[in-house]
Amino acid sequence: MAGGKTILILGASRGIGLGLAQEFAAREWRVIASERRRSEALHALDGVEVVTADVTDPASYAELGLADGSLDAILVNAGITGAAHQSAERASDEEVTEVMMANAFGPARAARQLLPRLKDGGVLAFMSSLMGSIADSSGGYDLYRTSKTAQNMLAKGISEQIAGPRGIAVLSLHPGWVRTDMGGPNATLDIGQSVRGLADVLDHAIGAGAGYRFVDYTGEALPF
Repeated sequence: MAGGKTILILGASRGIGLGLAQEFAAREWRVIASERRRSEALHALDGVEVVTADVTDPASYAELGLADGSLDAILVNAGITGAAHQSAERASDEEVTEVMMANAFGPARAARQLLPRLKDGGVLAFMSSLMGSIADSSGGYDLYRTSKTAQNMLAKGISEQIAGPRGIAVLSLHPGWVRTDMGGPNATLDIGQSVRGLADVLDHAIGAGAGYRFVDYTGEALPF
């Protein structure tokens, strides 16, 4: 494997996560990719080790059997859109809990527990969204926006508290508006364009030093 690099992708059964698993495998990384339920598309990829994990279930990723310091990169890609109405006014307690656990607190908890598996100087990344930017927001899509804003805040806290002292970079990544089930058919990017850029951003962050960055798939800094 070129460079001997290893990445764990949590949430790779479809869309951008699946595309990234394929992209890193093509770059001859060792790729460990998770699914919640069996994904035939993921199992069909050559050179990808498939595991079962759910960011809302700590026991599922605690049992992956990864050694400390065995990973160069971790990408937490899992997430949901949330209730179709997306309204803070209409949201039930259950709908708020579901989206916040799937998109913010679950990913942050998984990252904290898996951080020992990262090498010093590695990179921890979260799949975020420009919709999580407070500075950029025009309102609307309340549940999804709020969950991604919370994820960004939790990611920055991980960077400041536990990743930074080990030289680990922490990234919140905006993949662009991508033609996936979530992004819809009118999106401006195909999956290939997005994942090639994201893979470059992740690769370049390894060994580049600690710190938190909120960036898009080209590496451009985004307003927090």
